[in-house]
Amino acid sequence: MPKKAKGKQQVREAERDTMRPEYDFSKGARGVTAARYREGTNIIVLDPELMDVFPDSEAVNEALRALAPVLRRRKRVS
Repeated sequence: MPKKAKGKQQVREAERDTMRPEYDFSKGARGVTAARYREGTNIIVLDPELMDVFPDSEAVNEALRALAPVLRRRKRVS
């Protein structure tokens, strides 16, 4: 079976301009968040069925802070 050559179609897809006309970056500043990304990020995806219990990151962090001591004790015991 012959290999498929990478044709113009793949190149066109990669070079296609996906910027929408309603996007406005005229007041944007380059590199504003670069330092924060260099430090690293912890992104967690919450299941939609938990949104009523954890509506924002503050609620999630509050619950995890309450649970953390229990988990730490359990870890030391095992």
